[in-house]
Amino acid sequence: MKKINYSLVYAILITIAFLLVSLLLLKIISANREDNTLSKNNEVHQSGYQFISPLLECASPSTIIKSKLEIKLKGIIDKNIKNHNIVQASLYLRDLNNGFSLEIYKDEKFTPASLLKVPLMMAYFKLAESDPSILNKKLKIENSTSLLEQNVVPTYHLEIGKEYTVLEIINSMIIYSDNHGVDALLNNIDENALDRIYQDLNIKNPKNSSPENFMSVQEYSSFFRILYNASYLNKEMSDKALRLMSLSQYKQGLRADIPEYITISHKFGERIFDDIKQLHDCGVIYQNKNPYLLCVMTRGQNFNDMSLAIQELSNTSYKEFQLMNLQKDK
Repeated sequence: MKKINYSLVYAILITIAFLLVSLLLLKIISANREDNTLSKNNEVHQSGYQFISPLLECASPSTIIKSKLEIKLKGIIDKNIKNHNIVQASLYLRDLNNGFSLEIYKDEKFTPASLLKVPLMMAYFKLAESDPSILNKKLKIENSTSLLEQNVVPTYHLEIGKEYTVLEIINSMIIYSDNHGVDALLNNIDENALDRIYQDLNIKNPKNSSPENFMSVQEYSSFFRILYNASYLNKEMSDKALRLMSLSQYKQGLRADIPEYITISHKFGERIFDDIKQLHDCGVIYQNKNPYLLCVMTRGQNFNDMSLAIQELSNTSYKEFQLMNLQKDK
């Protein structure tokens, strides 16, 4: 009788066991990869069934983020209306990387007020592309009866009776929202140069607007979009305009809860008419790797309450974009 080689049998059994375990591990890894692929593709399934999971759509990450963020932001606006912190608000947000955008209460119209200092600046910078000397021209600041009382009092303003260069007046107007030099700038520019900006963007010109409220949040945000894309002014002047707005001394609204190391190029505006107040803040937030444009216009009874509502909307948007960046890095 032939003697059994037990060492050989054991070796064969161990090899078979190893192969079986390897096959099992490969199956598990393959299943995990499939799950991960489905997760990355962001397939949306209908819930409520035990044995099936009907596929509704394959949504892109930006679509899902937009949907979640829109719900959050609308909830904040509705909550503030319900609590009588604001009467109404309108919001426009655009991801400047991939272009997704959302609007909330987009049909509301507002008075831009000091926000119109931005197209005035742009009109001068457009002229300076062909004639740089215009920014060095000196203008005298005259006493104006059209100066409106400002709730947010500028920490610096130009002195009546003194002369300043056009660029110095623009700097004061944008950085401090100083009204003292606005009339000097308006009186020194050809109306057609200013009108052309509104015509080119198909936005209603303020001088032709009979209603108090005439501009939507999306219409106004166009000024920031064309500056960021350098599609109206040349690159040098677009950069100059946004750099100037990054020096804004208004630290409430969009800026309030955003870390100081994050650059924000923005402009705010305020208005009182028939006991109804308006406060707006629009700008580009240069969030790491993912800049975005946020524009909020509000109407209410109390400037502080409106400012806090804008602050909350800005903070929520910033945190959502932070989370989006973290997910991209994984």
